[in-house]
Amino acid sequence: MFLSIATTHRPATDLGFLLHKHPERVHESDLGFGTAHIVYPEASEARCEAALILDVDPVGLVRGRGRADGLLDHYVNDRPYAASSFLSVAIARTLRTAMGGTSKERPELAIQAIPLEATVTPLPARDGAEMVRALFEPLGWQVEIVPVEGPGGARYVTLHLRGTATLGALLNQIYVLVPVLDDDKHYWVGEDEVAKLLARGEGWLQDHPARELIVTRYLLHRRSLTHLALARLAPETQDEEDAPQSRDTAEETLEKPIRLNDARLDAVVAALKETGAKSIADLGCGEGKLLARLKRERWAARIVGVDASVIALERAKRMLKLENAIDLERVTLMHGALTYRDKRLAGTDAAALVEVIEHLDPERLPALAQILFGAMRPQYVIVTTPNAEYNVLFPNMAPGALRHPDHRFEWTRDQFRAWARGIEDVYGYRAELRDIGTVDEVHGAPTQMAVFAR
Repeated sequence: MFLSIATTHRPATDLGFLLHKHPERVHESDLGFGTAHIVYPEASEARCEAALILDVDPVGLVRGRGRADGLLDHYVNDRPYAASSFLSVAIARTLRTAMGGTSKERPELAIQAIPLEATVTPLPARDGAEMVRALFEPLGWQVEIVPVEGPGGARYVTLHLRGTATLGALLNQIYVLVPVLDDDKHYWVGEDEVAKLLARGEGWLQDHPARELIVTRYLLHRRSLTHLALARLAPETQDEEDAPQSRDTAEETLEKPIRLNDARLDAVVAALKETGAKSIADLGCGEGKLLARLKRERWAARIVGVDASVIALERAKRMLKLENAIDLERVTLMHGALTYRDKRLAGTDAAALVEVIEHLDPERLPALAQILFGAMRPQYVIVTTPNAEYNVLFPNMAPGALRHPDHRFEWTRDQFRAWARGIEDVYGYRAELRDIGTVDEVHGAPTQMAVFAR
């Protein structure tokens, strides 16, 4: 297996100081399961490239040096030849200082984002090229994927990355994501692996749209370890798994006397029907309540649910009962984040965000707007959000409190109107504002909705 890293930062030979490996030498390290060789195919002022070549001993692995669960019980397999946890261990042992983002000779350069290129081959791609892209593109890399020819070649690719980042960030991301793509490891995974993941994922894993998938696979689907890691990365994930209904119950209990949830979903479905849209994306679909209603509507020919929570998508799948081929063709569930561009949603007629935007930090709303109204650009977008002015009418709600523990904000009618006008000015949509629920003369309706059209 092969990993190369190159830069055109001048002088490019400074890469040797960052890697702590002199370009004029061949470096070898005995790793127990094989030998790591580091060489420099190119070392000039304009461009410098270092290659880590890992030669795994398959016979030695069979003789008992591998994991004790039979993973390597024969050596006629791809483990010694395809990029896997072996490569991650080799990176950690041979380039540990570079991964830590330090350099004695070039300390300033070690923490500076520089132009970098990386190649990993052969890389397992059992879930297809889209999975590879879904892991690396949100990190800012330009991704090129080339299939590896030969027997079983469809399962492997050569991955090329290009972008600007610190060398430490690149190495840490490859260290974590290669085993995630392989969905396996050659060694036993315990609690110490959680600490490794959090250390190597610092600064990028917490906000990655595939965070839960990465954590789950990196920890070999061990539920207790996954639970622990997600809790440390984002405490709200722990809450969802421990008490899946607790958060929704708080808001639904508050709104139940006025049957607001039913009124909200009815209003959104009616608005979507008015638009004449045939393909609809429910962004932030949660457990699939809107999807279930749309599934009953014959005019909704294609329905897509997108959510950042794997747990929520699993519940949506159970609720929707996608059992036959017709349902599976018509309804699609996707794991993804709203602040990252997703090519899978191209060509969708309408998008709905039902009680979603208030779960985002306000500073992330411009990124959402750019992705939704600037890149995805469906013909229609429907957004609902609480009306903060109405909160005083809920008898059991404390002054100044928010309806949901995870809400980052709740807007007044003027604030929502101002946000909608901003979308109109920047992206060329026109917004129609509507009320959902019984309207109070002073405080307005409990939910406000905007129907954007272009």
